[in-house]
Amino acid sequence: MTDKQKDFIYGLRAAMEAVASGRPVDKILIRKGLKGELFQEFFSLVRQHGLPFQFVPSQKLDRITRKNHQGVVVFLSPVEFCSVENLVPMLFEQGRSPFLLLLDGLTDVRNFGAILRTAECAGVDGVVIPAGNFARVGGDTARTSSGALYRIPVCRAASLKEAVKYLANSGVQTTGVTEKTDRLYYDIDFTGPSALVMGAEDKGITPSLLEQLDHHARIPLAGQIESLNVSVAAGIMAYEVVRQRRT
Repeated sequence: MTDKQKDFIYGLRAAMEAVASGRPVDKILIRKGLKGELFQEFFSLVRQHGLPFQFVPSQKLDRITRKNHQGVVVFLSPVEFCSVENLVPMLFEQGRSPFLLLLDGLTDVRNFGAILRTAECAGVDGVVIPAGNFARVGGDTARTSSGALYRIPVCRAASLKEAVKYLANSGVQTTGVTEKTDRLYYDIDFTGPSALVMGAEDKGITPSLLEQLDHHARIPLAGQIESLNVSVAAGIMAYEVVRQRRT
């Protein structure tokens, strides 16, 4: 069964049908301690399809729907996810110099939507997000992105570290946008295959991920506030890549 916005499915059998049929899934919430033969069958399907899931208290599911969810809520995605491993070779085969955007741990749907809108306008070839600990990819995302969600490939990676490793092996330069460096963003050459990495609104890029990147870049700030909104920072960086490539 679905809610009035067709944004999620609840109930074990309905959830099983959705997963088995290959419907695009954003994430799955499962009640802690859930047991039973039907649940084990469902959980095997979830693992088989490599879908992101999270065990949560029953109260969280009750806040989502007051109907009989049977301990399972499946949030649907309005788009199919792709993989970095499929996208990057395709871009090279098309004779393009890949321009990607990796987002680490964003939780605000409005920021995510705004970034997608800017990315589409700037000609970004794909946006890479982690499978867990990320903003919902649903109807709100589509609305806040002004439809850009439907026009730009969104890749979901089980691990951003592995995605960065793959990009490095594929000849794609990775640059993390952080305040923890003296190097300014316009001093880096983005004319070749490039991937920008933006961190979470409150914590920035995960330190272990930041260490993997080829470059660290800072956007200079002249005011009293210590940081920019992540969607604004992403816009500045994306259009620096556009500027350099057009020049």
